[in-house]
Amino acid sequence: MIRDLWLIGMGTGSPAHITLEGMAALRDAATILLPHKGADKDDLAGLRQAILEAAGTRARVVPFTYPQRDPDLPYQQRVEAWHDEIALQWQAALKLQEHDGVGEATDRDGPVALLVWGDPALYDSTLRIARRLTPAPQIRVIPGITSIQALTAAHAIPLNTVDGPVTVTTGRRLRAHGWPEDADTVVVMLDGACSFADLSEPGLHIWWGAFLGMPEQVLVSGPLPEVADQIKATRAEARARHGWLMDTYLLRRS
Repeated sequence: MIRDLWLIGMGTGSPAHITLEGMAALRDAATILLPHKGADKDDLAGLRQAILEAAGTRARVVPFTYPQRDPDLPYQQRVEAWHDEIALQWQAALKLQEHDGVGEATDRDGPVALLVWGDPALYDSTLRIARRLTPAPQIRVIPGITSIQALTAAHAIPLNTVDGPVTVTTGRRLRAHGWPEDADTVVVMLDGACSFADLSEPGLHIWWGAFLGMPEQVLVSGPLPEVADQIKATRAEARARHGWLMDTYLLRRS
């Protein structure tokens, strides 16, 4: 049973992205759940381990296996089933560690912490997964640097135009609906299909980035028709080299 669950935003890959509040929470946590997403993504677990070492935490670290989505289910049903399975994996991992007698030097009734990529409030499902736990824990959220902040900082650009709106959406919606009506600036997340390449809106400029805040960071910017192919090639090469890729981009009408 998880009584207190702390969700700590860890930024987009740089250990410097976690806040002082987040570092303090890692030191105060009794248990830290650490996801393992497969051998091709071991460096993601390594990033989390580096943050834990930097924080100086003495919490017991409990690994859990990240389940795969069922590609045969409709999208919404697929995500719901995936979230259910992740919640079960949290509880199963903690129960296994209890039976194995791991971490006896720590307070088993203390807070359980999870490092969340980016910020727990922005296009991340950890909060929704946490609501599935029974009984419901007390949830504390510690915000982190978002990929949007990391992207605009890397390109040294403002997020918005003067008095202009910003639309944040996903690659799936951009593919399905095209350029959002009356949009000025559009930030696109979770786009594994390079949906920007299919846009017909004239006068678009793109700022794209992957591995934001990490030594491997790559950036491309320019008029969309001129750099779309470059981004697709850069993205494919980086993904093949690392085995995984997290990227985002900002589009703005000239």
